[in-house]
Amino acid sequence: MVSVLTPVELQPAATPVEAPTAIHIDRVTVAYPVGRKGVKTILDGLDLEIAQGEFVVLLGQTGCGKSTLLRMILGQEHPAGGAVSVNKRVVTRVSSACGYVPQKYSLYPDRTVLGNLMMGPETSRYHILGRLSPGFRAFRREVRAEAMRQLERMGLHASDADKYPHQLSGGMQQRVAIAQSLMMKPTILLMDEAFSALDPSTRASLQRMMREIWLEKRPTVVFVTHNTAEALYLASRVIVLAKQGPQGQSGAKVALDRRLPGGMSLKRDGAEFLRLVEEIESCSGGLDQTEETDPEPVEIGAED
Repeated sequence: MVSVLTPVELQPAATPVEAPTAIHIDRVTVAYPVGRKGVKTILDGLDLEIAQGEFVVLLGQTGCGKSTLLRMILGQEHPAGGAVSVNKRVVTRVSSACGYVPQKYSLYPDRTVLGNLMMGPETSRYHILGRLSPGFRAFRREVRAEAMRQLERMGLHASDADKYPHQLSGGMQQRVAIAQSLMMKPTILLMDEAFSALDPSTRASLQRMMREIWLEKRPTVVFVTHNTAEALYLASRVIVLAKQGPQGQSGAKVALDRRLPGGMSLKRDGAEFLRLVEEIESCSGGLDQTEETDPEPVEIGAED
């Protein structure tokens, strides 16, 4: 039976964090020309620091720049002004330091599950001619063993390794996509609406799995969602981006930044949970609150 948790006082975002900075968003501005309408500003002088080991959930209405921010951290997109740094290096290109899990499963349809998992490590370590070297076979055996361990960790079976993506359910494909990212051993994991296309039970299962991965390894996670309950279940820190003026005239800025005690679960109808939902919605202008996709609370300490 789920315990009723005692409400705790959340600390403001300004609370010092001992861990070094993993991601630094330094006065970042993103703007696009929109024909005769002039320029549309998405982000306007955004400043953020994310410490190593934080599980940060980004919330905000569609179009406020959440996915854009993830792409800049990954190196797929660059700001018009300011800079994005990962592990104290300005991001100029896509780096293996970041793993990325999008909403739509990013698997190669012509490769088996095992082939999808092994492709990243193999291509990053060995080029075509390098695969003729004596060390490649031993390396490939190690990668295969690690891929099988990741499959097991994701709740899949050894027999799934030889299947192709189209033979898997949506939830299984997303588990493989997460494993695919983890195979590169990223220090930062970026997840963009990664669970939103899944059915409620599968979504809740993957939420629990992500909490277990984070509690065990403590990677830096930046997770985009529209679902406040999902955010409060997963996050060690919640950041809400909100548009500051008429669309196109002023980009989004941080409207709310709260750190939650690590590993905290909140009772769905508890006073603290409801207070946080109200605070987040008042800052963001309203978010999806699909109750059926919310996970069951877990007692503090059960997963530590």
